[in-house]
Amino acid sequence: MSDNNTNVHRHERQLILFTLGHGNYGIPIENVFEIKKMEEITVVPKAPKFIEGVINLRGNVIPVIDLRKRFGMEKVEITKKTKIIIVEVSKRQFGLIVDSVAEVVTLTNDQIEPSLPTVSGLKAEFINSIGKMDEKLIIILEINRIIQSTEEIKVTE
Repeated sequence: MSDNNTNVHRHERQLILFTLGHGNYGIPIENVFEIKKMEEITVVPKAPKFIEGVINLRGNVIPVIDLRKRFGMEKVEITKKTKIIIVEVSKRQFGLIVDSVAEVVTLTNDQIEPSLPTVSGLKAEFINSIGKMDEKLIIILEINRIIQSTEEIKVTE
């Protein structure tokens, strides 16, 4: 069964789909290290407001960002569906708290539009592009920008 995979992948993006409130969001799969159940998070004094704290992931201390806080959404109860998506950017790992993780989807280039300024009230800088899947719009996030200001949370040695 050879269905010419090499050409296909160049024009597609695989995304991990997750929800925050009623919104559907996507993170490029190449940035996702793993997905974990919500766990105890250690609070870090004087961290930026959207930093929930840190977790220990197999001996590594990883900052965890509450995406709801980061995007200025109201806080909700943590449920069984709440997950921490561990993302990796420039060899550094961060956790992102999301309401639920849906699935992995593959979008073709013609299903992806460049971002619109301040779509859905999110700062445009956090948005990479908008994906269209069936009737759903998926906000594809710019992970680098979301964690950018976490550069100041380097754990002091």
